[in-house]
Amino acid sequence: MTTYDDRASLADLTTAAERIRRSVEAVIEGKPEVVRLSLTVLLAEGHLLIEDVPGVGKTMLAKTLARSIDCSVRRIQFTPDLLPSDITGVSIFDQQRRDFEFKPGAVFAQIVIGDEINRASPKTQSALLESLEERQVTVDGQTYELPSPFMVVATQNPVEMEGTYPLPEAQRDRFMARVSIGYPSPEAELQMLDVHGALSPLDDLQPVAHAHDILKLIETVRGVHVADAVRRYAVDIVAATRTHPDLRLGASPRATLHLVRAAKASAALSGREYVLPDDLQALAVPVLAHRLLPTAQAQLNRRTAEQVVLDILQRTPVPASAPPAGPAPVAGARPLYGQQQPGVRQL
Repeated sequence: MTTYDDRASLADLTTAAERIRRSVEAVIEGKPEVVRLSLTVLLAEGHLLIEDVPGVGKTMLAKTLARSIDCSVRRIQFTPDLLPSDITGVSIFDQQRRDFEFKPGAVFAQIVIGDEINRASPKTQSALLESLEERQVTVDGQTYELPSPFMVVATQNPVEMEGTYPLPEAQRDRFMARVSIGYPSPEAELQMLDVHGALSPLDDLQPVAHAHDILKLIETVRGVHVADAVRRYAVDIVAATRTHPDLRLGASPRATLHLVRAAKASAALSGREYVLPDDLQALAVPVLAHRLLPTAQAQLNRRTAEQVVLDILQRTPVPASAPPAGPAPVAGARPLYGQQQPGVRQL
């Protein structure tokens, strides 16, 4: 049972998040929305999928986020010859003890960096399914709990790149959000030449938060209030993906849970103890789009899943209820660069 001491205040949350943000942005220049989404997923107990072309800083973002927190970190380089046992672990017979001993795999860490996850075979990729959803690993009939907090930050190249395998639908559905970093602006790229030209900025990066601090922040996010009207709005958005004519696969009930959890984390980062429809709108594209499969006709018409989600947001009625009475946003708490998602109408 969670006690008061297991939770941090909203002021503590925004202060800790600001420290982590500054630490990450010292390395990842010019991408504040990407950094905010990474923090949102971390505090919502989710997993992050970073998809983009090579060389834009996918792995650097994952390593920077991991190094900013004082916790155990393991990196897995996904290759075509990677085996499932390399990820989950294997039981080895001990000659002296005359018994099998379990050797944990690379997934036994608090933050796991999966580099180029779609370069491994689907069989190897499926080794992550249990750990992503249930935060445990079963080997030879024995179940082993993973450490807490637990987050997988995976990078992948677009499927049209050479030597990649498409992620199975079941695995994409287990990632809370997908983000694309994109190319930097000319100013950010010039600054990158100064910062990254002589040495790696990761060399001087020190942790600014501890694992037990993150656990307290996660408990605070769990306590953020979601009104019934806002819950219904989230359900309506996800349900609309299942009947949209441009989609042959809509979002799952797990997507609804992820959308609400992410919205609670986003509200907490903005210093609020309640979720607004704005939070759901801002997160709908990164949380839902990677789970959707457009129809063949939609692909011929160059309709992307992101465009379909934006269309659904335009068509879904927004609840008219006011925020619940109670604590106002934390005094002096600055929303962490919480801008409206491009293409989403303001309320």
